[in-house]
Amino acid sequence: MAPQSPPLHPAFLRAPIAHRGLHDLAAGRPENSRAAVAAAVAAGYGIEIDVQLTADGRAAVFHDYHLGRLTGETGPLRQRSAAELGRLGLTGGAEGVPMLEDIIALVAGRVPLLIEVKDQDGALGPDVGALEAAVAEAIKGYAGPVAVMSFNPHSIGWLGARGGMPALGLVTCAFDDDEFGPLPEDRRAHLRDIADFEAVGASFISHDKGDLGNPAVARLKARGVPVLCWTVHLPEEGAEARRIADNITFEGYLPAIPA
Repeated sequence: MAPQSPPLHPAFLRAPIAHRGLHDLAAGRPENSRAAVAAAVAAGYGIEIDVQLTADGRAAVFHDYHLGRLTGETGPLRQRSAAELGRLGLTGGAEGVPMLEDIIALVAGRVPLLIEVKDQDGALGPDVGALEAAVAEAIKGYAGPVAVMSFNPHSIGWLGARGGMPALGLVTCAFDDDEFGPLPEDRRAHLRDIADFEAVGASFISHDKGDLGNPAVARLKARGVPVLCWTVHLPEEGAEARRIADNITFEGYLPAIPA
């Protein structure tokens, strides 16, 4: 069992969190780009980003496993080096794929940074470590508000056992058939119940806005565990989510920042 990670920094519970940065293709700001991150910083929003593993063991700030949707290239991101990815043009923007170190330097502690470690096991299983190590190295010594989360409890358990980490959290949802159908039902039920929360040393969750009525969420909230949620697209969705969630991750509109 991993020791519990530090509490989530209070800044994560104030300003809404821009999903993959404050991205807007019409304005030349692709998701998870430096431009999207800089825009979120300028607006005073928190920032959520995704990381994937490069061929040379770096943490690339990129959501998908494959390059096709977000660049002019095809094939798995994991087969490209950090240098190669930096030279790729992000579709709709004027820059290449950034590394986590680039985003850390750009944010520079001015707003909260929430890092989602994408599952590299393929089945939310125990084949983890390489991407987690790259993330740990990138954030080492960073003084700003930062937190790390993943759908894969093994990923968070690995980071928690390593020690010296900031707040660690689980990304959670209903784990329904549409996206997680290949997983056995007993495994999905276990994940749905957020049953690994204590064992992996998590200190917060980020839960699907459409499943905030999950009894497991209520159980954790009653214990004072911070509940973030994803991903809100409309003001009325945000108001509804905040009946349960302590803060929202958003995209597609500009929510107010509380005083």
